[in-house]
Amino acid sequence: MNNLYKPDIIEPYLKVFRDHSELVYETGKVQVFEEGKLSESAQDRLKVIRSALASGFLLAIIADCQKPDSSLGELPKSQLDLLESLVNSVTSEIGRAIVGLTVLQLCIKAILPEQSIRLHKGGNNYGETHFSWKEGLPMRSLDKSFVTPVLRQYDLLRTNADGVMMTRSLAENYPYSQLYKAAIRGGRDVWLKIIDLLEDGEMHAGIALRHLIALLLNKSEQFHQSAKTTLTIVQSFVAKSPDVDEVIEFVREFIDSSDYSARLLEVGMHSLFQAAEDRHLLVGDLRPLSQMRSANKKHGNLADIEVVVSGSKLEILEAWDAKYGKPYLRDELEELDEKLRDHMEIQVVGFVVDKVPQIRPEIEVRAREIAEIHGVEVFILEFRQWAYQVLQQAVGEVDELAREWLLAFTESLCQLRRNRAPIDEPADVWVRHLGEFTTSWLSQR
Repeated sequence: MNNLYKPDIIEPYLKVFRDHSELVYETGKVQVFEEGKLSESAQDRLKVIRSALASGFLLAIIADCQKPDSSLGELPKSQLDLLESLVNSVTSEIGRAIVGLTVLQLCIKAILPEQSIRLHKGGNNYGETHFSWKEGLPMRSLDKSFVTPVLRQYDLLRTNADGVMMTRSLAENYPYSQLYKAAIRGGRDVWLKIIDLLEDGEMHAGIALRHLIALLLNKSEQFHQSAKTTLTIVQSFVAKSPDVDEVIEFVREFIDSSDYSARLLEVGMHSLFQAAEDRHLLVGDLRPLSQMRSANKKHGNLADIEVVVSGSKLEILEAWDAKYGKPYLRDELEELDEKLRDHMEIQVVGFVVDKVPQIRPEIEVRAREIAEIHGVEVFILEFRQWAYQVLQQAVGEVDELAREWLLAFTESLCQLRRNRAPIDEPADVWVRHLGEFTTSWLSQR
């Protein structure tokens, strides 16, 4: 009798034969990768992918992602964390090749989802000295022609001009999987998890590509220099000791003059609460800034700015929602009434409008009803009025807090406060405009 224990879940493994490999998953599923010259179907897929890349597929993605109001699309936080971890793994010494290869793989999956991105070699010269998978792709030539030159052109990734596949560890004759044994420095494990998600259809390649490009834009040397210059300019403005009135007007006019002002209003409000939290003026902990255009209800948020009970992630004490270009808020009040049913603990909630809000009689009545029903204070305030209300908490040091707010706002846009303001959309346009706006402001005073 065989008494050996046979678990239901097995360890994944790779079987390598003379003319094919078999990837066996934990579930017992087997995926076969045959060696040989490219099949006709693989050649057809290659033509589609090469044509799209040659027509500027990646260039168009980057151009669109450079706009602050670009719609990146939504991904689960766990997947966003993987992409950020991959980008953060890059140093001056390691990690660049993997990121560049990931860009190519995301392009491939976005163009033609049925093409495997585990198979990085494919051609018609299969033989003793040339290796190829029948359903693979010549990733080395695709990268050298269409990805590495573009990433270098935009200073997104400083890689070898001959392409990322010049890194030998990425060119072993095995399919890319968790069992790929080559010694790779950088975000190896994260990269392989991304490949698995893409191959399993769990990660949207087009959206992931846009987020990865946005992260690279915000990490580029060009952005770093722009952020450094802008921060120095704003610091020189702060050194002149502007008072609370000037800071509020500065922030308000900058938001109004910028691209995608609605998002900047959110960042501006959140950064003021960051400065207030640094002075221990909040009743609880400030939650990190939410992802751009994420539906509050879907993401478990009541509003753009939330202060929660210390040590809690769900018990909201104070919440403020930014409403740029929407002075009449009847629909928003009805939505608030519905949301408050799940937040009995909240004490203060309100809307902040960039211009004077339209407080018509029906708005006053409905706001008062909601306040009485849920036992909360409900406010609808113009931005300047709201900023004064927050700043007045720093009794005797209002001007100082206002200047600290301006620095927090600048540092948030410059990607220096990602633990509290994880701005995933490209911020370069905002940062450069802030430097130019500040210089102009100083010259007029």
